[in-house]
Amino acid sequence: MLLLAATVLEGLAGLRALARMATTFGGSALAPSPPAAAGSIDAIVPVLNEERRLAPALAALAACGPSLGTILVVDGGSTDRTRDVVLAARARDSRIRLVDAGLPGPGWNGKAWNLAAGLALSQATWIATIDADVRIGAGLLDAAVARAQRDRLVLLSVATRQELADIGAALLHPALLTTLVYRAGLPNVVTGDPGRVQANGQVMVASRETLRETGALAAARASRCEDVTIARTVAASGARVGFFEGDATVRMHDSGAECAANWPRSLTLLDGFVGRGKLAFALAEVLFAQALPLPTLALIALDGGHAPYARTMLAIAVALVAMRLGVLAGTRRAYPHAPPAYWLSPLADLPAVALVIASALRRTHRWRGRTLVTEGVA
Repeated sequence: MLLLAATVLEGLAGLRALARMATTFGGSALAPSPPAAAGSIDAIVPVLNEERRLAPALAALAACGPSLGTILVVDGGSTDRTRDVVLAARARDSRIRLVDAGLPGPGWNGKAWNLAAGLALSQATWIATIDADVRIGAGLLDAAVARAQRDRLVLLSVATRQELADIGAALLHPALLTTLVYRAGLPNVVTGDPGRVQANGQVMVASRETLRETGALAAARASRCEDVTIARTVAASGARVGFFEGDATVRMHDSGAECAANWPRSLTLLDGFVGRGKLAFALAEVLFAQALPLPTLALIALDGGHAPYARTMLAIAVALVAMRLGVLAGTRRAYPHAPPAYWLSPLADLPAVALVIASALRRTHRWRGRTLVTEGVA
């Protein structure tokens, strides 16, 4: 009976995940657009010890047209050659400026601190925040501004294409990405509901006025998922925000081990908008909808159909595994080069969900040698 109860819960959780995907299906990605007005966009690139990854990101920004005014590279205390990389890039493009933000102030984590320092110096109508490992297409920012103006958005972010460093990353990264799909639905959506927000801080474009008026960066100062918190804060002010696929590529991690150590921290989506009770329910849904159906199917097969309601359980398990394979086919477009191991990533669903749950339970997190400030949640 325990297996039956688990299978029923899996089915209910799967239906909820399917409903989220159905209600977010059918949106369109960012499309090539005419250039925005000259100097109407400023880019902020927050950095900390990024000498190995920063140069391609700056080269991609330098390829953008005159709509991109200033490129503010905001350093939060790098101890490697990051500054040299920035100065070399500035010699080729005078739009690039190096900003020394210093160490984060009390109660702030580094990325939000750097973004706030960049915002204080910006003058453009639109602010693009770009992570140091992201290479954007030359027309992406113009496309983002055009979409924001068309859909009356004050903030949007981009679902980037992901490069997989090794077999471990090819197994784990898609499984972790799927936890977001099951919890939030598909990209290419617009919402004004903070509870339905999707966001990606790797590439985010927002109205400078909105960021300042809402205090969104200060609201995210101690968040584990500052990108989602920024978008939730803006949505809570009554504005509409969007999340779209677009022309940007990133290698988030250099190995599967690095992916396991770092990405689950932000995948909890835990901040002041989400209490621990709501988070526990959300993670339980992912556990039952994504991680357990394949083991359940294996147990039913091993039992040989002798358990009570075996046919019903088998039908539920098969349907959920089929749904998972459908999501796997759908997320394939997020990876420019998916190795064969990508197609085996559902085998990593259980450890992936376990990593996110473990991260949610962990009170202290570290990144680049720094202990992160923890935001108080209910």
